[in-house]
Amino acid sequence: MPTNDDQEALERAREDAREGKSPSTQAGEFVREEIDHVREGKHGAASVKQAIAIGLSKARRAGVKLPPPKGPAKIRAQAQRHLRKGKSPQRKVSQTRSRATLRALQQEGTGSVSPRALSQQARSSARRRGATARHNSAEKAVHTKGKTGLRAAARKAARTRQRKRAA
Repeated sequence: MPTNDDQEALERAREDAREGKSPSTQAGEFVREEIDHVREGKHGAASVKQAIAIGLSKARRAGVKLPPPKGPAKIRAQAQRHLRKGKSPQRKVSQTRSRATLRALQQEGTGSVSPRALSQQARSSARRRGATARHNSAEKAVHTKGKTGLRAAARKAARTRQRKRAA
């Protein structure tokens, strides 16, 4: 049974769909929710990638039309199953299985979704996409931040440079 948080994420995703936003934007609601769950200690994740994968999986199950990942065949098959699950009615999972899953996930730590870990993941992902993608992303940030946001970003960058020089 979906929790209240999951229901809210689903509603936000549906709103995104109504507004014509892309499936990845809709799925972002589930990923954000998953990161919050890990931070609250509801369960853990070994890495940022795992938290993102769990969120994307939930999105597929909820019916968001996300393509399966370009990875090993086993992972692609699992994503396909989740995608099909999103198209069929939800079935109730046994309490025993649910409890076992919850306990296993609670063994994991919460440091995997710290702001620093998320930042590192975003940076490494951007590096894989290339310099042009990073440049375009930065350009977009300049246009969407506004005057106050730009000023804050410049201060933060200056602080970071200062810290790196001191170290």
